[in-house]
Amino acid sequence: MKKMQITLSNRIQKILNIQYPIIQAAMNWLTDAKLVAAVSNAGGMGVIGPNAGLIEDTHLKSTEKLRNEIRKVNTLTDNPFALNTFFPPDGDIEKENHSQKFLDLAFEEGVLYFVSVGNINKRLIKSIKDQGATLIFRELTPTVEGAKIAESLGADVIIATGYDEGGRIPKRAIGTFSIVPTIVDAVNIPVLATGGINDIRAVRAALALGADGVYVGTRFIVSDECPAADETKHDIINSNGYDLILVSDEHRSTPNNYAKMLEKMHLNGASSEEIEQIIAQGGGALSGMRNGNSYEGIVSVNTAIDRIKEIKSVKDIVDELMADYQDKEAY
Repeated sequence: MKKMQITLSNRIQKILNIQYPIIQAAMNWLTDAKLVAAVSNAGGMGVIGPNAGLIEDTHLKSTEKLRNEIRKVNTLTDNPFALNTFFPPDGDIEKENHSQKFLDLAFEEGVLYFVSVGNINKRLIKSIKDQGATLIFRELTPTVEGAKIAESLGADVIIATGYDEGGRIPKRAIGTFSIVPTIVDAVNIPVLATGGINDIRAVRAALALGADGVYVGTRFIVSDECPAADETKHDIINSNGYDLILVSDEHRSTPNNYAKMLEKMHLNGASSEEIEQIIAQGGGALSGMRNGNSYEGIVSVNTAIDRIKEIKSVKDIVDELMADYQDKEAY
């Protein structure tokens, strides 16, 4: 078979001090120290989600639990890892203070890398950059304007999120193939592609579109180390993209009973805001994915789940997706 030369950028590896340009998505309840360290030990960058290590919805213990998870990661790997944090809009003082509390805790524990999700927030970006830390910025619905502003404020890496992604999907139905080159052309800093990246072909496509690396969530859920319930992992393996249903404008799910109920509500006129409130009250991914209770929660995944055939170790997943960075050429 004819050889195809792959052009491999090393900007992400240099900025994040990692072997391969693959970042594990934060995935909220579906992360813990074991998963994060496994990704970092495999040569990528693990990311601690906001509810990492928790098995119940409690705000009282989440701050100290996060500190414990950071310390556990440090005992399991010597490689870099990141903390996910939510950025509210500028001026939302209550939410800013909440996010700043988590940032201060992370600074105390020596965390040097952060993935922000949400809005442009000048105060929080400055807080991270004043610490000499590295910021990976992700708008939930990516825009050229947002990417440019984030770059001007000091963001080191931008994540371009396609509508193909799992979790909270963008409000505009612009696919990964469309949004990645748009964001790449708008900024001078490196861009990570996310949305439907489950195999090496998707990685190669992301690179061809100008991305410097990939931000991967769903594929890491179906790993030995992910704390998601076995029922969730097998649900993903046994489903395909045609099965998925929209339960609101911002979430899709495998067609379990709970998701079908939400879909029916949405089709019958319930607003996305109402349904999102129901999902949040159920703990988001806690019930359906972390605990595997398909009668109480959704299973939110990307649209390329056909490519996921088995549960593998994190190392095997990273080795598979990053094979071109090992062999230097593809066939």
